[in-house]
Amino acid sequence: MQNIRHEGAARAPAAVRHTSVAPTSTRWLASGGEIDAHRHDDHQIVYAGHGTIAVTTDAGSWVTPATRAIWIPAGTVHRHQAHGELELHLVGLPAAQNPLALTEPTVLDVSPLLRELIVAYTRDPEDDSARRARLRAVLLDELRVAPERPLHLPAPAAPLLCAVYAVLRADPGDARSLEELGRQVGASARTLSRLLRADLGLTFPQWRTQIRLHHALVLLADGLSVTAVAHRCGWSSASTFIAVFRRTFGHTPGSRQGS
Repeated sequence: MQNIRHEGAARAPAAVRHTSVAPTSTRWLASGGEIDAHRHDDHQIVYAGHGTIAVTTDAGSWVTPATRAIWIPAGTVHRHQAHGELELHLVGLPAAQNPLALTEPTVLDVSPLLRELIVAYTRDPEDDSARRARLRAVLLDELRVAPERPLHLPAPAAPLLCAVYAVLRADPGDARSLEELGRQVGASARTLSRLLRADLGLTFPQWRTQIRLHHALVLLADGLSVTAVAHRCGWSSASTFIAVFRRTFGHTPGSRQGS
């Protein structure tokens, strides 16, 4: 995935900010804007009301449009980057309050009701009224039934896979086979396939599709047309790209979710 500095793990611990309480707030970031590596003692929900948000940890990256939110468990070192003008909604929850019992960053479906609850709850974080407490209770109820989505782009650990990853991030449209890519990095297709299964639990086509989809989200947020994105990311036609995108995200790439 280009335009995101995630070649290795999250920054060294000395550079990581620690904010004990995860904030509940609404923020606006210009396209390309970043929030540097940090961690909280609380859980946090990250939701893009408009634009696309990329969250990176030492385990990989998540890029989500406005139909999804990202659950970030307490203690997870993470950083954010905006693609497109970003309306960012952050909800902090105490470490003891984990309605889905999630221990890893996870992408969640955001229903229309959950979207409105997140937006309303982050609008005035200083409000401590009984109405806000009720709003929070309903928000937690909706989180308990929010479906999880496997939209994680895992970061490989094996050096040979890292080399292939660098090639595919630089050009997601690279259509070479695993055997051809292996010749470039000095490994057989069989070795790379074995490493992919052991390291990431993926086949090569699955991994390449994930890389392409994450890059496509970034390009769409930057304003490129669906046809241009399909071409740059290696799909044979716009219709093929649209079908894969809809199957993964539940809507077409041309729809302006969250606008």
